[in-house]
Amino acid sequence: MEKASVPDNLRELLIGYGRLAVAFSGGCDSSYLLHAAIYSGIKVKAYTVRSAFQTGSEIDRAKEFAESIGANLEVIDVDVLGIPAVRSNHEDRCYHCKRAVFESIIRCARCDGFDIIADGTNATDDPNGRPGTRALNELRVVSPLRICGIGKKEVRKLSREADLPSWDLPSDSCLATRIPAGIPISEDILRNTGSAETELRSLGLKEIRVRYSKGGAVLETIASQAELLDSIRPKVEEILLKYYPAVTYSLRTPHP
Repeated sequence: MEKASVPDNLRELLIGYGRLAVAFSGGCDSSYLLHAAIYSGIKVKAYTVRSAFQTGSEIDRAKEFAESIGANLEVIDVDVLGIPAVRSNHEDRCYHCKRAVFESIIRCARCDGFDIIADGTNATDDPNGRPGTRALNELRVVSPLRICGIGKKEVRKLSREADLPSWDLPSDSCLATRIPAGIPISEDILRNTGSAETELRSLGLKEIRVRYSKGGAVLETIASQAELLDSIRPKVEEILLKYYPAVTYSLRTPHP
């Protein structure tokens, strides 16, 4: 892999840590961070949390990526729905969820001898739109990409230079974000959402969200896939109506 795949300032920061635990989702940012830590020659271990908010395919993708670059990975089970403040789905749900997830990672990492825990937050992530940022700050989780001024576009560029399969992964968020605040989160809603999105992606739809509403589902798609959606709409509705009583449609703007 080319030296340019890890900028000097990032490599120097990682080398300075010496040992690093990486909170690893398998997405573009944390995948690049894990690659950069390994490339920098430090002692590193990745920790992936498995909960009701992730699909099985996301966990499988994280495992496959870690194996492909020779990373040591541990999967930690966290019962996020066992936390009343998360299940009730109030405006601060993400804070309580993030706090529980990272407390679990920190416990495991410290048992393994890691004192520094990092996440994949990049320089263009908006902290005002991420309620979980407060939990990361309280727990002193470091964000090397943000510290080094590396934003999403550069993460994708560097990932591509490093020939990482994650370079063009679309931005995603946990399944709980599909449920409006104030509506309690249930296993059934999450299961239906995950199943519906998985089946729709198998049809070639990308950057989709299946939003839950009391009247049914709202399928959000990007404008560039409007023609595809029109051509497969009967199949799309066949899938969604297995899980929801009604379907409406909306456009969404994908993140970079």
